[in-house]
Amino acid sequence: MSTYTQYAPAGSLEAPVVPRSKGRIVVNWITSTDHKTIGYMYLIASFVFFCLGGVMALLMRAELFEPGMQILQTKEQYNQLFTMHGTVMLLMFATPLFAGFTNVIMPLQIGAPDVAFPRLNALAFWFFLFGSTIAVSGFITPQGAASFGWFAYAPLSNTT
Repeated sequence: MSTYTQYAPAGSLEAPVVPRSKGRIVVNWITSTDHKTIGYMYLIASFVFFCLGGVMALLMRAELFEPGMQILQTKEQYNQLFTMHGTVMLLMFATPLFAGFTNVIMPLQIGAPDVAFPRLNALAFWFFLFGSTIAVSGFITPQGAASFGWFAYAPLSNTT
């Protein structure tokens, strides 16, 4: 297998263009400390969680279409959807959306070449992604996802 390298014309100061493999592009994105790349990763992850939260909202609205349980098996599953929809939309969509735009735009606005701590910036993204994945993966556990509602208050309906 040969690689095709396009050379610049003689007397030019341009570097030769070497095609990159798709695997190398993925590795460069995963290991990047560039603020724009990290910002784009925040925006992509935010959009994925927006789609997930939207599916949860559609399931809840479909369940409320008629009285009784149609799509979900138990009321506990509805509570889990309600809780995780709020958590996903607030903490896994809106917050990283702001962080993504901040990472992409702010250094360019102030004229900085990069953020102050680029490795810490990348670590923060990977912690966000890992923690969000752990929170959402509660749906695949036998006990199910969190089901405490919007404010995590204990139910007041069964007090005497």
